[in-house]
Amino acid sequence: MFVDLSDGRQLGVPLAWFPRLLHATPEQRAAVWLSPAGLHWDEIDEDISVEGLIAGRGDMTHRPNTAA
Repeated sequence: MFVDLSDGRQLGVPLAWFPRLLHATPEQRAAVWLSPAGLHWDEIDEDISVEGLIAGRGDMTHRPNTAA
């Protein structure tokens, strides 16, 4: 997925970082709207913040368990 920012930067991240988007239909992916914080897909209940994209964070709701 590529996102163009207002400052001219373009961010690219793999869809695998966002399982809901990965498994969505092309029509569902196209139904995105901009919120004050980032991107929102109502039908698949996905929200992605621009801050998270810049920081390189994927889906924070499905983090794998890791040992300490």
